[in-house]
Amino acid sequence: MKKRSEGGSPRFNIRWLLVFYDVLIFAGVETAVLFWYAGFARLTTADKLYHILLFAAFLFSLRFFFNIYRQIWRYGGIQSYIRMLLADGFACAAYYTLQRFPIGFAQLSVIQVAAIGSLNLLISLAVRMFYRYAYKCADTSTPFGRFLRWLIKTFVGNDIAYVNTAQNRIKIAIVGAGRVGTSLAEELLNSPTAAYVPKCFIDVKKEKIGRQIHGIPVLSEEEFSFKKLETLEIQEIVFAVPQLSAEEKKQMYDFYRQSGCKIKVYDFPSIPTSTGGKRRLREFDVEELLFRKPIIVADEKTGEYYRNKTVLITGGGGSIGSELCRQIAKMKPKKLVILDVYENGAYDVQQELRIAYGSALDLSVEILSVCNRSALERVFEEYRPNVVLNAAAHKHVPLMEHNCVEAVENNIFGTLNTVEMSEKYGADRVIMISTDKAVNPTNVMGATKRFCEMIVQAHSQKGGHTTFSATRFGNVLGSAGSVIPLFRRQIANGGPITLTDKRIIRYFMTIPEASQLVLQSGAMAKNGELFVLDMGQPVKIYDLAENMIRLSGMEPDKDIEIIETGLRPGEKLYEELLVKSEELDKTENSLIFIERDTPLSLDEIEKRLELLREAVRTGSDEEVYSVLRQVVPTFKRPEEVNNTAKDLKEMAKATV
Repeated sequence: MKKRSEGGSPRFNIRWLLVFYDVLIFAGVETAVLFWYAGFARLTTADKLYHILLFAAFLFSLRFFFNIYRQIWRYGGIQSYIRMLLADGFACAAYYTLQRFPIGFAQLSVIQVAAIGSLNLLISLAVRMFYRYAYKCADTSTPFGRFLRWLIKTFVGNDIAYVNTAQNRIKIAIVGAGRVGTSLAEELLNSPTAAYVPKCFIDVKKEKIGRQIHGIPVLSEEEFSFKKLETLEIQEIVFAVPQLSAEEKKQMYDFYRQSGCKIKVYDFPSIPTSTGGKRRLREFDVEELLFRKPIIVADEKTGEYYRNKTVLITGGGGSIGSELCRQIAKMKPKKLVILDVYENGAYDVQQELRIAYGSALDLSVEILSVCNRSALERVFEEYRPNVVLNAAAHKHVPLMEHNCVEAVENNIFGTLNTVEMSEKYGADRVIMISTDKAVNPTNVMGATKRFCEMIVQAHSQKGGHTTFSATRFGNVLGSAGSVIPLFRRQIANGGPITLTDKRIIRYFMTIPEASQLVLQSGAMAKNGELFVLDMGQPVKIYDLAENMIRLSGMEPDKDIEIIETGLRPGEKLYEELLVKSEELDKTENSLIFIERDTPLSLDEIEKRLELLREAVRTGSDEEVYSVLRQVVPTFKRPEEVNNTAKDLKEMAKATV
């Protein structure tokens, strides 16, 4: 059964119809030139027929060889036209060469052959261009559009029911008239079903300003004004300028957001995915509001360290743990063991990795809590991991304030179990995932993580086979419970956005960055290091909320209200600047530093652990909180820190 084209005619007929029209063009050109033009009067009728047949044989043979008649010319781009140019060029060269051999017929000069070939090529290309133009511009709401539709129906046999919906499309201004911007405009113009129509380009290059690309004017930033936006009825502004620095992107965003138009971007996803992706027209990702250059910390040396090793990841189904699993899987480990008490998260990452790697990745999943010492020992005895990444922890600050017993049992004693099992079963390396909240903590979660660091550092002094290290980083974009998903849900529900305090600031990094930092710092560890990352400038959360509202096409405190709810228990206005170069040691990576910290002895750690055990046995959150303040000397009350926050440089450096 013959397949049918969009217009209803068999594709077979359309293809051979084009051959038929090319034959008519060829016959018309040859007749006009050879029989009517005086310059060829010396040729006999036999000479003319010989040249017509010889050129036709080469021309159509080469066009079929170059698949000219397999092109769908209504979508033909520059590649299609270049291919036809090459086919006809080779045909002319072959024709000229062969007709030079003396076989009894008159010969043509190279100029005459070129003239015949060029005229035939010019008309053939013109017909194809007009055909493509007719398909793009057959707007049935105008007389000229209806005329084009009639031509296509008459000469091609397709009755196109195309209606130009430009009036109903979203009108956009494209910032950037370079390769990326022009490809976006061409893609939109060539698609009858596109939801957008480009009305102008905005660029800074003088050689482009005042000219047109695909019939679209190029405006300078100087002549572009918000009044001009209204004249062109622009509804959205699209950034199509790749390789912008974070500062340049911020300046552009701050300028164009004043227009009141929705801002989008034509680019790759801001957060890399395991499946990759291609450039697309998308919403301005909330993560891009941080206007920070992505940090790449993993390298070949890091990958080499983890290759062919058995790697155990506790908390492997969580936000950080699952990304650690993805990163390790790329490094071709001998075996990857995912350990988590939450089965859904572990199952999700297991399925993702099985789809991505199949049998090439030796993968096991164990469902248990790190607090279950006997079950944990069974896992270590079975797999005997070379590397242990300890990401299992309770992390939500407000929840842990009211669940002190659970926080200490899971975070502190779970880490202790993992450390001791690693030593007992000969792990080469233990890497503990910590947080910036462990720096002068003001909450239970931060205090427990600080004590975990103390445990790891104390065990590093034993001089055994196992190497220990800990890595601190800030808030992770897109992780469960983080502020951005919360704000996104609140905006989707029509508001309000709830913010504990308009002054609050935080450091941010992406999940891949945090995971790569953990892996590289762990690979470079000698023993007992406490690694920290230069995370750039802190972010003012209130400004982040305002920008998220604007990205949604609304105005803060007009369409979506921002409400202060007051600081939560244990919350401080700022997380302290982790990188103070005068107090830190450098590493081979300019973004990773080692904090100078004197570890406690194992005896001292054991004394403090016993105090915590006794407090946990009481089952009293108040008792555990009190003891936690004793065993973590830097544990402060939030008000002690927040009352002096305005005088600190961290607050002054906040951006967005």
